[in-house]
Amino acid sequence: MAVNPDEDTEFNDALRKYGIIPPREPPPPSPSPPPSPTFDDLLNDFTPSELREISEDAPDDETERMIAAYRLKRLADDRKAEKRARFGRVYPIGREDYTREVTEASKISDEDDEEETGTGVVCFLYKDGLPRSDRTFEHIRLLAGRYPRTKFVSIVGDKCIPNLPDSRVPMIIVYKNGEIRNQIVGWGSDKERRIEELEAILLVTAALHMPELPQPEPRRKDDESEDEEDDDPSSRMRSKATSTNGKVPKNIRGGTKSKDDDSDSDFDFDL
Repeated sequence: MAVNPDEDTEFNDALRKYGIIPPREPPPPSPSPPPSPTFDDLLNDFTPSELREISEDAPDDETERMIAAYRLKRLADDRKAEKRARFGRVYPIGREDYTREVTEASKISDEDDEEETGTGVVCFLYKDGLPRSDRTFEHIRLLAGRYPRTKFVSIVGDKCIPNLPDSRVPMIIVYKNGEIRNQIVGWGSDKERRIEELEAILLVTAALHMPELPQPEPRRKDDESEDEEDDDPSSRMRSKATSTNGKVPKNIRGGTKSKDDDSDSDFDFDL
C-alpha cells in the first residue's frame, strides 16, 4: 500500500516518529493584518468645513480638541500650498521679456525656502502648425496646470532665437536659480513622445516638485455659509495670482541689469 507522506494521519505520525518518512513542513505563516488607520488617516478625507461639523458632534471634549487641532493644521497647510501655487498656466512672453520672466524669475524662492533654491522655470519655444510642436504644447499646458509651483512660459521659436531652424523646434529650456539646468532640442522629432516622458525629465532636473497627496474636493451644501468658504483656502487657489510672477518675495537675488549690460547672454543656447 502506497503511503502519502503529506496526509495528516496517526499512521503517518507513527512513521515520522521512527524516521521512516520525513517530518511535515510547517504551514506558512498567516499574513499580518493591515495596520489600523491612524486618526489623521480617518480625517484626511474631509474638508476643513466638514471637520468643523464633525468636531461639534464629537462624543467628548478630547476628541473635539483633536479634530479641531487637525483642522487648524490642515488650514495652515492649505494656505502654505496656496501661497506656493503662484502659476498654474502657460504665460506667453516676448524676447524683450525673457530676462525678467525667465532668468530673473527663476531666482525667486518661496518665502519659507531657507535654502533659497529658486523657482523652476520651463521655457517652451514653439512653432504653430508644426505637428510635434503643437502636440508638445498640449503636454506643456497640462503640466503647467498639474504643477502650479513651476512657471511655464512660451515664446515663438524664431522670435526668441532669430533664424531658428524647424529641426530644433520645439525647444524646452529649464531654468532654476538663474541657471540653465537642461535644454531639450527638437523634442519629438525622432518619434512621438508621451507626456510622461517629458514629465519625468522635468522632475529629474528639479524643475517640478514631486506632487503632493491630493486634497479631497469640498462637497458643498446649498445652505453652506460664506464664512465656511473663507475657512477653506482651496477655493481661492484656482484664482490666485493672475500675473506671471505673482507676489515677488523679498529674497529675490540679483539686481536689475543696467543699460550698459544689455547683451544677448540670456540667449546663448546650445543649438
